[in-house]
Amino acid sequence: MNGADDAKRGFYGPKVVALGGGHGLFASLSALRLMTHNVTAVVTVADDGGSSGRLRKEFGVLPPGDLRMALSALCDDGEWGQTWRDVLQHRFTSNGPMSGHALGNLLILALWEQMGDSVLALDWVGQLLGIKGRVLPMSPEPLEIEAIVDFGGPRAPIRGQVAVASTPGTVEHIGIVPENPPAQPEAVEAILDADWVIVGPGSWYTSVIPHFLVPKLREALCTTKARKALALNLNADKETKGMGAAAHIRSLRDHCPDLRFDIIVADPTSIDDIDGAERAATECGAQLLLRQVRMSDGSARHDPLRLAAAYRDAFTGIFGDVAGAE
Repeated sequence: MNGADDAKRGFYGPKVVALGGGHGLFASLSALRLMTHNVTAVVTVADDGGSSGRLRKEFGVLPPGDLRMALSALCDDGEWGQTWRDVLQHRFTSNGPMSGHALGNLLILALWEQMGDSVLALDWVGQLLGIKGRVLPMSPEPLEIEAIVDFGGPRAPIRGQVAVASTPGTVEHIGIVPENPPAQPEAVEAILDADWVIVGPGSWYTSVIPHFLVPKLREALCTTKARKALALNLNADKETKGMGAAAHIRSLRDHCPDLRFDIIVADPTSIDDIDGAERAATECGAQLLLRQVRMSDGSARHDPLRLAAAYRDAFTGIFGDVAGAE
């Protein structure tokens, strides 16, 4: 690290890379942008539903929806940024083929076609929004989720993000198709250069774990000198129904045994068994940091200010009563 790097970190804040997709990554980025302008979102590219799925199928492009959400989370607080954020998130409603499309998805698609470079196009959208950071796809090509699911006796493979996320069975293991896809080079570089890497929250099998199935990303995550934090979900979703906090942690380790964490952030109300969660955290080298990060209305949504405070404690090492804090 040279003096220029030190100065940049001091002025803009620590270099943080956040991995995930959808609403979980949106929550994490909404918190991180309050702490640093050096945040890079690395976004899953396996979505095959809704507007993203339709555009992916019709144009053969990366699904733009999770990328759009990440850009929106990082946009500037001023009138310009907030206005363009709302425009980006605007979804058409009609009786025709445009119904359900988000304008931001179409804007990203148009720039991809104009520029022929997915990363450059996303950087241009970021400039339009005045975002604090950068948004990158985890791979330059669209991927598919494939899961082995237990249906109460027979086990069967199912394919597709929507199918896996909505399966009535129990997901036992996931893979991606193609099996060894390339990583986005800028994403690998960002991870290797980071001070902190944040994993989660988000749909566990379809937004979080897929990052560890891309070989070059997995290698970067295991070898980077950055410290690593795992943010647990507030509730189990359909694809992880019946799984407690410890099971979530161990399922991630099952897919990437060499990955070690420093901190695991969780809301006390989301921990069904504190002793079990602490043991699972210890198994991957981490401390369990319990902080109230849920919205005050009790809904299953992260409060950006509370989550930012938890991340700040993790970054500065001010844990207090780590396992028992409320």
